[in-house]
Amino acid sequence: MHSSSMPRVRHPAPLAHTLSPLAAAVLLLACGNALAQGTPADTSAPKALGEVTIKATPQGDSYTPTATSTATKGSAPLRDVPQAVNVVPAQLLRDQGARSMEDALRNVPGVAMSHGDGQRDQVVIRGFTAIADQFVDGVRDDALYFRDLADIERIEVLKGPAAVLYGRGSSGGLINRITKKPQFGETSGEASVGVGSYAWRRATADLNVGISDTAAFRLNAAVEDSDSYRDQQFVKRHNFAPSLALKLAPQTDLLLQYTHARDKRLTDFGIPALNGRPVNVAAGTYYGSSNAAQDDTTTSAMQSFTATLNHRFNDDWSVRNVTRLYDYTLDRYDTLPGGTTNPVDMTVGRTRSFILRDEKGFFNQTDVTWRNQLGGFKQEWLMGVELGQQKKQKKRVESVSGGADRVSILNPSAAAPVIPAANYNADRAIPSHTTQDTAALYWQNQITLAPQWKALIGARYDVYGQETRYDRKLATLSRTDKKFSPRAGLVWQPSDTVSYYVSYSKSFQPSAEAFALAANNTAAEPEITQNKEIGVKLDLLGGKLSVTGALFNLERTNIKNTDPANPSRQINVGTQRTNGFELTASGRLPGRWDVSAGYAYLDGRTTKSLATTSSSQLPVVAVPALGKVPSLTPRNSASVWVMKDLGQGLRLGGGVSHVGERFTSLTNLVTLPAYTTFDAALQFALGEWDLDVNVKNLTNRKHYVSAHGSNDNLILPGSPRAVQVTLRTHF
Repeated sequence: MHSSSMPRVRHPAPLAHTLSPLAAAVLLLACGNALAQGTPADTSAPKALGEVTIKATPQGDSYTPTATSTATKGSAPLRDVPQAVNVVPAQLLRDQGARSMEDALRNVPGVAMSHGDGQRDQVVIRGFTAIADQFVDGVRDDALYFRDLADIERIEVLKGPAAVLYGRGSSGGLINRITKKPQFGETSGEASVGVGSYAWRRATADLNVGISDTAAFRLNAAVEDSDSYRDQQFVKRHNFAPSLALKLAPQTDLLLQYTHARDKRLTDFGIPALNGRPVNVAAGTYYGSSNAAQDDTTTSAMQSFTATLNHRFNDDWSVRNVTRLYDYTLDRYDTLPGGTTNPVDMTVGRTRSFILRDEKGFFNQTDVTWRNQLGGFKQEWLMGVELGQQKKQKKRVESVSGGADRVSILNPSAAAPVIPAANYNADRAIPSHTTQDTAALYWQNQITLAPQWKALIGARYDVYGQETRYDRKLATLSRTDKKFSPRAGLVWQPSDTVSYYVSYSKSFQPSAEAFALAANNTAAEPEITQNKEIGVKLDLLGGKLSVTGALFNLERTNIKNTDPANPSRQINVGTQRTNGFELTASGRLPGRWDVSAGYAYLDGRTTKSLATTSSSQLPVVAVPALGKVPSLTPRNSASVWVMKDLGQGLRLGGGVSHVGERFTSLTNLVTLPAYTTFDAALQFALGEWDLDVNVKNLTNRKHYVSAHGSNDNLILPGSPRAVQVTLRTHF
């Protein structure tokens, strides 16, 4: 049976090596001490944490982050949070001409890219995969798709485990997108059209209507159509996101949000490796079907509805309830070079498969906030309950990996291979239906111990149930995990400009966290992640420039390994750790310079393991995982972005990004070379019109941006030089 005969259409339901980490840490601490001595401590009574809104406006907003909603589910100033939090504001995204989550997250130190099976946003944070650690406005959004930025106000990345507020997952951290909300009392809008290299075309609209003093409506929409530097690649997508804000009473607000996003593109797994490096072919070389528009496409559709109710009883008590419903479908067809690479006959094995997913679910969070002065200490309690259910269905059929079809590694053009009829009845092709139930209680307390001392403590108790049943043949699988997750941190603020902190946090990662249970992992206990962190946060230049530094030890234990005595099951005996240092600076410098910079040093290692992993390079050998460096985890990475306001509506800038060597998988047999790329930007504003010009990879550097993470032969080349021009109007 040839894959092209399968039904294709479904309707979705309504820099740096020279920087020593130790030296940087010492320098940062020294600066902090100097500033602490130079500025008297604030002995005034601490002020209540009120609502803080970060709003990007068209002309030259600073990159300075002031508050975070992700770290505490409140509006805590970043200097009060005993944990590393990176904020990517809308203005920075605009200045860089960011087109994807991947573009946005390049600004965050300690974050590396995975190509996510060519179907989804996927990153590695501090050496640990974050495939299921995506959130929107604090609610889980772990469906496997590419997210559009049209309705995003800012992106916040909370580093380290965050189970107290968010539940399972988040070994290295989590990503929280903060959406644009309706604004009362104003009617305004923005529209843009963009064109660029490789037939890139995009149009956006952002309209806010202040209907009355008690009602406001906002609509964000985008449509995009483009080709690519990758042969046969295309992207056709749209995003439609209306929202309505209602003031039901002086102390009661209701926010209603709907999102519909559809994305169709080539399923691109990249290029293979040869002799320990990516094969030396043109960046566009495609190893899938020669008729990829028919055979190798991914179509995803995401719909969600969110209702958020806020009520303030008085200055001390308030309650927030948010309900999110979502529906997601995925049709993925692919031909990929996932088999072995033969350096003698210069061929690579290919796999042909398709995956169909249907997913729906809901989450409900109720948070009660209580502000008080118990025991003479100012306190802000957060007490919450979360209930949720996700239903995930999957059907998969796959050819014999690397055996049924082989192509030239230098000239791979070929028709898609035929999927043997027997594979449609194989165990791996049996449709599965997984239900994931979440029930959790959590609490958190932000305490002002003294004018210079603040503490953050919290805990969560999760009951997380999973059940996977199959349409035929295989037995139903289930398990329930009950886990306690703590969090604690202490902040010392010797002045208004300096904060030192120490923190500890813990999370758990259950079996089949985002997928179906399997017979070999159902009995395995959750993996456990602990993070120990010390850091400093500086507010310089009157608060216009924020500098942070963090030293951390991140360790994940109970990692599942195949039992040597019984290969049909997995046991919890592995350990992986990352020791690291991160440094960031963002804000506005004198002379109207806007800057965003970051550096990460990551020392990742598998310190305990019985596991072996197979190489895709001939001869195939079993490689022990013990002592290996985690995939896609560079020792050094750094980025700097600067914009200069020249006056008369003209802004000019650019940036540099450096990524060190990384291994494509845990085998550590294939290395992605280090690279440094340069970008440039020019903006001109005249009245209500803006013209933005972005040049990416200015020097046309050949480089490799990501890989799969578990297969040495799935490497994604980076784009050659590309230009994009955006015309924007404000009204």
